[in-house]
Amino acid sequence: MEYDNGEWIMRGVDENDPHRLKSPDELIDYVNEVGFLPLFKNSVPGFSVEEKTVPYHWWSDDPECDPWMWRGIVAESGKTAYGKFFEGKAGFISLEWFPVFANYRRNGYDFDSRWEDGKANIRLKKIMDHFQNGEEHFSHELKRVSGFGKDGEKNFEGCVTELQMETYLVIRAFRSKLNKKGEPYGWPITVYTAPESLWGSEMFSVCYKEDPMESFERLSGQLKKICPGIEDKQIRKILR
Repeated sequence: MEYDNGEWIMRGVDENDPHRLKSPDELIDYVNEVGFLPLFKNSVPGFSVEEKTVPYHWWSDDPECDPWMWRGIVAESGKTAYGKFFEGKAGFISLEWFPVFANYRRNGYDFDSRWEDGKANIRLKKIMDHFQNGEEHFSHELKRVSGFGKDGEKNFEGCVTELQMETYLVIRAFRSKLNKKGEPYGWPITVYTAPESLWGSEMFSVCYKEDPMESFERLSGQLKKICPGIEDKQIRKILR
């Protein structure tokens, strides 16, 4: 997605393209095939959901064909991880490759160890304190209970993005608030959770004995398979 002459331009494929993604299930299958995939066009040409879907289907509010709606369907399915994983922007990672990302991005630390070693600031700690027992939190609720706001901590969005980039948080779903009758209302809101709550801590142990740079080399090798001709500087940018 690019901003050109005062408007956002989507870069996608023709509806008749045989390789386009046509449904949430096809998106899940494709992510599982390639391992990981950003949502929007980025520094690696062709490496995004945007560039594999029809531009005018976006924001059509039709879950059958709207990739913007698919992201919530896919996140809620739990069949892939969804969050801001690529250059601080959204994308998908398969459950096979998520532990590899986590080992590299976390540099071998779970969050508690990172905090104890002085490698995480207090704002991140205040957020992660609310994900100790499998909790899920609407973004506005998490902001409030973590002490962010007018008279509290600043840069809530930046902090939750950092925690997603480091794989300590994922986007669980997009859900509407409920009124007193239990009926949904308003725009869907981001719901966050810790990946261990969804898939178990055992998922991450498979890579803990691997040096984080070995994990990076595995990710780099996979990117080279997905995007032949990709340059090292592009790999470093998308994986950093």
